[in-house]
Amino acid sequence: MKKDDREIMEILEAYDLTGSAHSAAQLVGVDAKTVRRYVAARDSGADPYAPVERDSLVDPFRDKIAEWVTESKGRVRADVAHDRLVAMGYVGSDRTTRRAVAAAKKAWRAGNGRSYKPWVPEPGMWLQYDWGTGPVIGGRQTQLFCAWLAWSRYRVVIPVWDKTLGTVLTCVDATLRMLGGAPTYVLTDNERTVTIDRIAGVAIRHPELVRAGRHYGVTVITCEPADPESKGGSEATVKIAKADLVPTDVNLLPAYDTFAELEHACAAWCERVNARVHRETARRPVDALADEKARLHRIPDAPYAAALGELRTVDDDQTIRFGSVRYSTPPGHRGRQVWCRVHGEELVITARTDQGLREIARHRLSTPGNPRIDDAHYPSHPATGSGPRPPRPKPTSEVERAFLALGAGAHAWLIEAGACGAQRTRSKMTDAVDLACIVGAELVDRALGVAAAAGRFDDGDIAAITQHLAAGGGDVDAVPVDESHSVQPGTAAWDGFGR
Repeated sequence: MKKDDREIMEILEAYDLTGSAHSAAQLVGVDAKTVRRYVAARDSGADPYAPVERDSLVDPFRDKIAEWVTESKGRVRADVAHDRLVAMGYVGSDRTTRRAVAAAKKAWRAGNGRSYKPWVPEPGMWLQYDWGTGPVIGGRQTQLFCAWLAWSRYRVVIPVWDKTLGTVLTCVDATLRMLGGAPTYVLTDNERTVTIDRIAGVAIRHPELVRAGRHYGVTVITCEPADPESKGGSEATVKIAKADLVPTDVNLLPAYDTFAELEHACAAWCERVNARVHRETARRPVDALADEKARLHRIPDAPYAAALGELRTVDDDQTIRFGSVRYSTPPGHRGRQVWCRVHGEELVITARTDQGLREIARHRLSTPGNPRIDDAHYPSHPATGSGPRPPRPKPTSEVERAFLALGAGAHAWLIEAGACGAQRTRSKMTDAVDLACIVGAELVDRALGVAAAAGRFDDGDIAAITQHLAAGGGDVDAVPVDESHSVQPGTAAWDGFGR
């Protein structure tokens, strides 16, 4: 059994102390031959701590393994090599073969592997971006635009629905405005939105992207195909962002119910990673960005909008007209101009915000006379469609304020009482307030909710329901007052009388 480094050191110290292999062996509890072997190795200049190389069954075949590794450029599989060795008369185990192949590959890479020169970025020179697959929201796949400012290591992640040219330009504009300026170069992949063709290995840029680069004063450059090392910073940003933002079985993140939740999560992630110390620079990226801003050049106030679509103005009702159809927009854009473009079967609406260009709405295309109105764009208006709007109680007196302050049940009771034409409503409201002072507002509010659901608006109904709830009764057995329900005893028991 091979001795570990501590045991070998003790053997050599014991020999130096006694000068005798036999005495040293007695001190450390080993055989004298073991002491002589380690002492001879040290005295001959060899490394006594090096593992002892023993003969192996695969030794006669090592040259052939090295030949196969060279022919395959270090990619030959160990199981394939083992099958060939067995056909040549090899009787060793596949485990020994795997070790021999691994050693041959290691030796081959040492002399033939690709070497890397450390990249030392200059401030204000390079911005890299790449795409990552985002979470699924509402059955639809999202995408993560991941940008990385090389010198300061500042990261930006923006969630989007697609990777079209308009979306790319929107994300680039938003990123540059977050950074507070534009670098000299923007490096990315060879996607169709960037490279439309390659001739003799030369990338042909998308003309619209070239014009956008001139607008912002940057030069768009693409990495070499199948060479992720040329933009490793953005690749690492994608890897980290997906690990922290996309729900998986590993990170146990809950699913996102809305796209707004994903946007909030991405913004919080960017703030968190840019505020912690980067191990390469030993600085916080947000602090390094403050220094790099001096080397970034100013970007135009107006965004590059040629690829964003047609201009429209948001009306007072938060809608725009496109193709004689009204489409709604979120709050905060009334009177402003937005860009509309068609992507497949959808209309994409982009607006300029404090963070730059941003997609604010996306609707399925419609026909004249069929507007697309998203109820989520009108949070202060109930989602009632084209039906009547339910009344919203607004107190105008102390009694009304005290009654409505009881809770949601009081609001529901007043609305239903008004719809049913209940009599002496004000006095019943006063009685409910007085009853709440005795038994508590929470219990009375529950009773009012039950009364509203059951249509009970007679004198004493609120007090009776309150007493029922106080005695431990539930509010799920409420019986509505209508023609189909009666407390009159039936005559079913008399069916067999006289027979």
